[in-house]
Amino acid sequence: MGSFVGEEGKRTDASGVSSRWKFVCDLEVDFESEEHSSIVYEALAVDKELQPDKVKRQMLVSGGKITVHFEAIEARFLRASFSSFVDLITLATKTIEEFGSLALQ
Repeated sequence: MGSFVGEEGKRTDASGVSSRWKFVCDLEVDFESEEHSSIVYEALAVDKELQPDKVKRQMLVSGGKITVHFEAIEARFLRASFSSFVDLITLATKTIEEFGSLALQ
């Protein structure tokens, strides 16, 4: 069953029942290279959420893009998780840009 964001950003399922995961955010990063997106995905996939009872993160890699879906029980947990993830994806991207083919060997 699908879900959607209703009033005040509260997530509800198809039956209208409120979920505890009230805050959501999606991020899509286009690396324009399947190889680069796979490397970044594999590097970041091992980094699990520190508080999985408060924040969930799902990552998908497709073609040259990484799509990330975040859900949290409070806005501050969503902000912290999203911010940390953006820092890590920025570092991985800069590493690939700086070292190019050396980073891929």
